[in-house]
Amino acid sequence: MAYKDLLLPEFDQEMANTRKTLERVPDNKLGWQPHDKSFTMGKLASHLANIPSWIDMTLNQDVLDMTPKDGKAFTTPQAGSTKELLEVFDKNVAAGRAVIAATGDEQFGKPWSLVAGGKTLFTAPRLAVLRGFVLSHNVHHRAQLGVYFRLNDIPVPAIYGPSADEQGM
Repeated sequence: MAYKDLLLPEFDQEMANTRKTLERVPDNKLGWQPHDKSFTMGKLASHLANIPSWIDMTLNQDVLDMTPKDGKAFTTPQAGSTKELLEVFDKNVAAGRAVIAATGDEQFGKPWSLVAGGKTLFTAPRLAVLRGFVLSHNVHHRAQLGVYFRLNDIPVPAIYGPSADEQGM
């Protein structure tokens, strides 16, 4: 079985769960943050909405330099509303899914590097980067957003089973 055929069902499930989470971000809480060292809810949600855009970079570029010495640093676009978050997310998911579906096994095995200021932070096969740097990274930040919800009395969605707010879902 091709790697893409193994990845796409997981991708679809995780993106559906992420969308369900992003739908609950209230516009009036985008500036809320639990601690000075934490992202605001809007920045965290924007980060989640943009993670799927990394798929194209992962599968179709050899290197991502987050802070190139002679260029502009990589930044995450910030959404100004829940509606905008969902539009960005849906666009990024569709594009990312199309890239996965079009990628052959040989490409998944090629090395990819994350670089900062010309210094290589890590190199790994693209399949490992997609699973760790994209999918698992998404799950990590989605869980953070769930904590933000709990702290703001926003119902936490059922993801892998029921949540305290959604029994039997």
